[in-house]
Amino acid sequence: MDKKKDYDLEERLIDFAVRIIRLADSLPRTRAGNHVAGQIVRSGTSPAPNYAEAKDAESRNDFVHKIKIVLKELRETYVWLRIIQRAKLLTKVERIKELTDECNELISIFVKSAKTAKNNSVKSKK
Repeated sequence: MDKKKDYDLEERLIDFAVRIIRLADSLPRTRAGNHVAGQIVRSGTSPAPNYAEAKDAESRNDFVHKIKIVLKELRETYVWLRIIQRAKLLTKVERIKELTDECNELISIFVKSAKTAKNNSVKSKK
């Protein structure tokens, strides 16, 4: 079994946030680098605490709403990673690829989670 899938999703999001922080700290200290670093730190560290809130949601609709916030932040992070790559703000291309891949996997997980929760919500109303 894939080691990544062996541990809790919240832990995976925390690890992702830490990797994003380290990435941001390695960006160049230029106007563009500082701007992108600030943006990606905000979006890339947000999914973990938002997921923690989702786990304590007051209702299924609240859960779906919070999961959609997690998704929104992951998608924003994905775009910032692509900007870093395209602008060549980092020389270590494999580092960006690994983070982009992880971000994509997390997006897929949360898309499925939101759809499942929404479908279950519809079923329970019938």
